[in-house]
Amino acid sequence: MRTLRTPVAIVGAGPAGLVLAHLLHLDGVRSVVLERRDRRYVEGRVRAGLLEQGTADLLRDSGVGGRMDREGQVHEGFELRFDAERHRLSTAELCGRTVTMYGQQEVVKDLIRARTEAGEPPYFGVDDIALGDLTGDTATLRCTLDGEPTVVRADFVAGCDGFHGVTRRGLPAGRPVQYERTYPFAWLGVLSAAPPAGEELIYAVHDRGFALHSMRSPTVSRLYLQVAPDEDLARWPDDRIRAELRTRLCPAGEPLHEGPLSRHGITSMRGFVVEPMQYGRLFLAGDAAHIVPPTAAKGLNLAVADAVVLARALAAWYGRGDREPLDAYTRTCLAHVWQAQEFSAWLTRLFHPHPGEDAMEARLRRARLRHLVTSRAAATDFAEHYTGRARGRVTARGGA
Repeated sequence: MRTLRTPVAIVGAGPAGLVLAHLLHLDGVRSVVLERRDRRYVEGRVRAGLLEQGTADLLRDSGVGGRMDREGQVHEGFELRFDAERHRLSTAELCGRTVTMYGQQEVVKDLIRARTEAGEPPYFGVDDIALGDLTGDTATLRCTLDGEPTVVRADFVAGCDGFHGVTRRGLPAGRPVQYERTYPFAWLGVLSAAPPAGEELIYAVHDRGFALHSMRSPTVSRLYLQVAPDEDLARWPDDRIRAELRTRLCPAGEPLHEGPLSRHGITSMRGFVVEPMQYGRLFLAGDAAHIVPPTAAKGLNLAVADAVVLARALAAWYGRGDREPLDAYTRTCLAHVWQAQEFSAWLTRLFHPHPGEDAMEARLRRARLRHLVTSRAAATDFAEHYTGRARGRVTARGGA
């Protein structure tokens, strides 16, 4: 059995793990990225791609934002529809911030390319990772690399392998406190081979349920419908999906471009946080530590924010022997995690009629929506949270 020694072992080649590896490389800290899926799966895994301005700036500042700048779509606001009315909120005017539509899988491709060009490509297809000691002089894990049983010894392990990964299970029984909320609805999502109906996202609040019109490119739209959490896709043929999209998104007869539908899927709605996000030499980041409902599109952005905090902390340790940022990792991350959880939960409640919602609650939700589009103060607060300004700007090195 061979031994591989590395300062930082990163489990998971999603946004958190790849951003962490890239930032560590910029600071001269070596790392190894281990991913259980193959590269084709990782690069083809379609996820939402709304990048807060801070996330886009980080990718740009760290040298991996070139393709994003060429192919991504910068949005200065979005449209909110309810009661057969259309309201545009300009985040650029309200708080001076924008968001960029650029698929998560594209971010992952760019980061994998950067790691490969730097001579430190991730190991893919490592499906037998087992955590060893996490509290001794070094952390250990066992796996098979290039067909050979391997012991990886690292100063630190970053658990970036998602909700179902192995690293969170490395926390001792009873050690973490888990906070969880499951919402009584889900999203049915499809890709449509048709141009988007507008230049920005459209959020539609309707008595029949929420709908979202997003985009992946100038010729491909991404569409979502609120459905029951146990919905059967077989009950939703394409004609029914199109009819429901027209009803919810276009109550006043607005245009909706239609094309062949693909990538049908159901997305559950849940919130989840584990505390603490660290134990011994193990640090959790991204979906391994927290899940947010997709309404506010905070998942990828939180993963990047975690990676930035951990990269800075590790750079402080290796650069000047300062352990304090590592010890403060959980406290630092949870400040932005819980803020994003609160905004996501609030937006989810605002946009979705809940099963069993009575007429009084429906009217109260409408009043909140009306306040959002008529009060500049309310709209500005919303825009700051939506674009990530409320949590501060993440940077490649130092600062806040």
